[in-house]
Amino acid sequence: MPQNYVVVTAHRSEFPQPIHFTKGAALTIGEQYQGPEDWDNWYFCTVEGLPGGWVPAQVIHWDRDGFGTALEDYTARELDVDPGDTLSGNRILNGWAWCHSSDGKAAGWVPLENLREAP
Repeated sequence: MPQNYVVVTAHRSEFPQPIHFTKGAALTIGEQYQGPEDWDNWYFCTVEGLPGGWVPAQVIHWDRDGFGTALEDYTARELDVDPGDTLSGNRILNGWAWCHSSDGKAAGWVPLENLREAP
């Protein structure tokens, strides 16, 4: 069930070309994210011919050491937001929410720490 959010802190993507792939894509799995945020279980992955990016462990099938297969279609696209924006979120993974803008024209990941649930 979708959850409505209000943005409390601005967020800007640092990745203009986010990784994206379809179910079944071969992944090369690199380092696990290490940082002060509660963003556990994210891995830096690459897909042949595309820039690398962060992928949640839940969408990776680990085939062998350092390699995997995508369990579903995925994009690491982040949504640029400002305080006061209203969003609708329908998936939460590892400290991030997949959200749609209130006008429905844009969608992407937003850190949960930048959001509060709307009444």
